[in-house]
Amino acid sequence: MVDWKDIAAQTPIPGFTGRVMHSDSMTFALWRIDADAVLPEHQHVHEQVVHVLNGTFELTVDGRTETLSRGQVGVIPSNARHSGRALADCVILDAFSPVREDYRNGLTSAVIGGAAKG
Repeated sequence: MVDWKDIAAQTPIPGFTGRVMHSDSMTFALWRIDADAVLPEHQHVHEQVVHVLNGTFELTVDGRTETLSRGQVGVIPSNARHSGRALADCVILDAFSPVREDYRNGLTSAVIGGAAKG
């Protein structure tokens, strides 16, 4: 069992504070995102599921923009270009498959913002 509050928070880009944990085959990131914070467009080989626990988040996947609110889930296919913007303060749980090995060494702007493509 893991308690999110026992995992150190990191702020890799302005407005995004996250905590990360890994299972054998998946990575989970719990984000607190400030209103108006922007996730730069990027892509990665991991399939990603975005679950909005609170707030409103605008998610663009391969040029298609959707607005996700509390309780809604978006799916980002492997290698899809995506970006986002918090329309209000948000709490989001991301799940990635396979494991994000690049997250094991910490959340950085390069990993989050697209300089790291894998």
